[in-house]
Amino acid sequence: MLKASEQDVQKVFTRRALVLAGGKLALIGALGARLYYLQVVEADRYELLSRGNQFNLELLPPVRGRILDRNGVALADNQDNFRVEIVREQTDDVAATLSALRSIIEVPDWDVRRVLKDVKRKRAFVPVTVVENLTREEIARVAVNAPYLPGIRIEVGRSRRYPFADTAVHITGYVAAVSESELTGDPVLELPDFRIGKSGIEKLHDLGMRGTAGRRQVEVNALGRIIRKLPGEDGEPGRDVKLTLDINLQRYATERLSRGNAERLPTEDPRAQLALAQAEPAMRDLYADRQTVLVDAEGKVIEAESGSAVVMDVHTGELRALASAPGYDPNPFNRGLSAKDWEELLTNPRGPLNNKAVSGQYPPGSTFKMLVMLAALESGLAGPDTKFFCPGHLTLGDTRFHCWSRYGHGWLDMKQSIAQSCDVYYYELAKRIGIDRISSIAKRFGLGELTGVDIPGERRGLVPSREWKLATTGVPWQMGETLVAAIGQGFNLATPLQLALMTARLVNGGKAVVPHIEFPNGPPEAAEDMAVDTRHLEAVRVAMSEVVNGPRGTARKIQGSPDDVKIGGKTGTAQVRRITMADRASGAYKEEKPWRFRDHALFVGFGPVEAPRYAVAVVVEHGGGGSSMAAPIGADVLREALRIDPPGPTASGESGAPTPERQDG
Repeated sequence: MLKASEQDVQKVFTRRALVLAGGKLALIGALGARLYYLQVVEADRYELLSRGNQFNLELLPPVRGRILDRNGVALADNQDNFRVEIVREQTDDVAATLSALRSIIEVPDWDVRRVLKDVKRKRAFVPVTVVENLTREEIARVAVNAPYLPGIRIEVGRSRRYPFADTAVHITGYVAAVSESELTGDPVLELPDFRIGKSGIEKLHDLGMRGTAGRRQVEVNALGRIIRKLPGEDGEPGRDVKLTLDINLQRYATERLSRGNAERLPTEDPRAQLALAQAEPAMRDLYADRQTVLVDAEGKVIEAESGSAVVMDVHTGELRALASAPGYDPNPFNRGLSAKDWEELLTNPRGPLNNKAVSGQYPPGSTFKMLVMLAALESGLAGPDTKFFCPGHLTLGDTRFHCWSRYGHGWLDMKQSIAQSCDVYYYELAKRIGIDRISSIAKRFGLGELTGVDIPGERRGLVPSREWKLATTGVPWQMGETLVAAIGQGFNLATPLQLALMTARLVNGGKAVVPHIEFPNGPPEAAEDMAVDTRHLEAVRVAMSEVVNGPRGTARKIQGSPDDVKIGGKTGTAQVRRITMADRASGAYKEEKPWRFRDHALFVGFGPVEAPRYAVAVVVEHGGGGSSMAAPIGADVLREALRIDPPGPTASGESGAPTPERQDG
């Protein structure tokens, strides 16, 4: 018999055992009920979710549309992007694999540090890009050594390519990675290799050139590892954009503009070696990695000129060349530009990021005088035979306004005033006709207004008027400002594109053509008639011909041989700082000045003279005299345009060409 105390212990144990057993049965029952609910009641729902997790939708980036010149030459296209990736789970030592890879191809230190950081943050089976944009030779070396590179694999994608680099960058623009502020919710924009247009044509036609992304399903396991890829839908490639530009003419214009009056010599040339030996250290550093050197007439190494050259079809408005120098290589933007390289572009005093053809604003100088001449003719206040005497200056009140010719031109009629670019003649004309007539005719011929060209970044320049000055400064207009405006100085500002447009409208019979660079889908529309007296336009054209072909024209040196195409034009020299009386008395204004204080050199021209087809405008920043610097460049570019596309029938049915001291004012 159990004692009473033992009986009590046994009763307590039995109760506790029963409670524990009951608890276990309850838990097992709840678990069983839950399993029944999940596997039987919710079976269909979880089967659907499982299938949804098993297959993921993968977007395939579309092929971006190309940018083509008028002859179908690609200015921007796509190329295979060979890249090397590493998968952490397939190698025992990532650092050792990277070290072995660096013995085969070049892998920068910062890429190694980035990869070592990324492989720790990502799952072991997720590949991490090591380097991209490799050559086929580099990829071949990696492939041959693949057995000794565990975890390394080769992938092929697509990347943007600009074969003409800095020659066409201000037109094509460039693409770069999507920033956070540019995300719109479109999943395609979040793809790692997707790029969008940031400037130029790439930006203007970005949506159309993107195309439509493809789709395919991939089967994954519970961890997200891709098990297999299933067939899907191919995307639609982006549309191509064809331009009126001729890349051969564009290359010629860019090189000719950059060269200026210097000679481009191979670095190995003895003359180049001698010039480099005598140059400043900074100049030697500039040419350290280049194959050619610019040497001027004095045997000195110089930096390439900066500025713009525009060639336009005077009958259709098609832009055949739109050069801006210096340029920059857009290809690194696709890969990711370093902060140092970006800073160098931003701080370059010659402004390589700026498309000077459409956004550079300069005083037009004496290229403006044809508009003053036309305004005088249209007003009836002066005629071709109107003469003024130029003694070298004109006095208005207590102020003396000088002509560029210190001792004057004597008696001149209207044609010779353009040919010899007499400032005093245009001071006298301005006094007769006033600023209002000058301002009105300038705006009609494309100055002071947006031209409507289909390129981003255009600026409108400035044509001053009484109302503008009063509204801007609160000060009334003065007669002296009219005189200064008449020679293209003072408040006047124009872009090279506007100057080319002005010239085209002057020589095409007064048709209001609109400049454009996108190739038209159909026949061009007839330009609106500007209702300008054709006799007056002919007088302007004859005067511009005299500038080049006359015995006293400021651009007579570019007349060329009898076999050369006969062209017309007008030189211009725009001051960037005022010449004081003290400077004139001492002759200091003729001394060599630092680059940024030199005058801008300008030239506008057209050809052939008998039946104009092309207009050209050249601005060389701080290039000095228009007749000595800009005119030779403009003549060469214009004649090259006519050589590439010889004279023939035009859209209008006329015969023409297809699609040491300052010498002037």
